[in-house]
Amino acid sequence: MTSDAASAAEMRRVMGTFVSGVTVVAGMSDGVPVGFACQSFASVSLEPPLVLFCPAHTSRSWPLIQATGRFVVNVLAADQEDLCVRFATRDVDKFADVGWTETPWGPALDGVLSTVRCEVEAVHPAGDHDIVIGHVRELVPHRDAGPLVFFRGAFGLDS
Repeated sequence: MTSDAASAAEMRRVMGTFVSGVTVVAGMSDGVPVGFACQSFASVSLEPPLVLFCPAHTSRSWPLIQATGRFVVNVLAADQEDLCVRFATRDVDKFADVGWTETPWGPALDGVLSTVRCEVEAVHPAGDHDIVIGHVRELVPHRDAGPLVFFRGAFGLDS
């Protein structure tokens, strides 16, 4: 690292001023649903339809999902903060008492705004995360409501 590189604390403080949506990336591993909360999700290309997300190298769920070659991005609604917290927590049964439907790409959570169902197109290591490019195979809107957003280290825009 060079002396003029931004510190992790400064990076978190400044990048926290960028509002991001919140998702749960999920898949199936040997018939068992796995997933994690993810706010680094974006559309990449319309033709072909591509999206990206960035899981940490410390993720336990991502390697299980990656091995299947497919995943579902569940876009959370403003009233689903509890789901985000659950899927951001380690060592709990994240799917216990959570409604979901199995799809060919993985679990679609009940009540989300939409699901983006993908096949893994490419994975690029980047620092302490991977950049995962997903080829979108199916887009499913579920309900019309406001999104769950993250800003300055908290949910919502009042931070």
